[in-house]
Amino acid sequence: MTIERAIPTDHDVLTAITKRSKAYWGYSQEQLQEWDALLTFTPEYITNTETYKLVSEGVAIGYYSVFVADPQTLKLDNLFIVPEFISKGFGKKLMEHLFEKAALYKCAAILLDSDPNAESFYSRFGFVTIGQIE
Repeated sequence: MTIERAIPTDHDVLTAITKRSKAYWGYSQEQLQEWDALLTFTPEYITNTETYKLVSEGVAIGYYSVFVADPQTLKLDNLFIVPEFISKGFGKKLMEHLFEKAALYKCAAILLDSDPNAESFYSRFGFVTIGQIE
């Protein structure tokens, strides 16, 4: 298992992981269709963010993307795992990698917008809810 920097040509793979993972939480097809643009990655997005994929036996099974929000803050923009690998420690591996990156940047904070279904996952890493958005 490795964590590798994603490349622009990974956009279709990351889009598929995102859509499968989001659907795992029971959202309707109509809702997922409304979110289609938000759940679709482009080569430009991967070029403009630090995006890392978790690879097992040559296949990406998860990823996260992050960018510098300000000199003291990283923004975790996405973290998704293929559904059959959820709750098996792979999200933890990605979070540990994220924390290593934050230490390199000497960031004081990491911000994220979490799906309500993932809130308990992030709370295990010390994140706290500071608000809610629709």
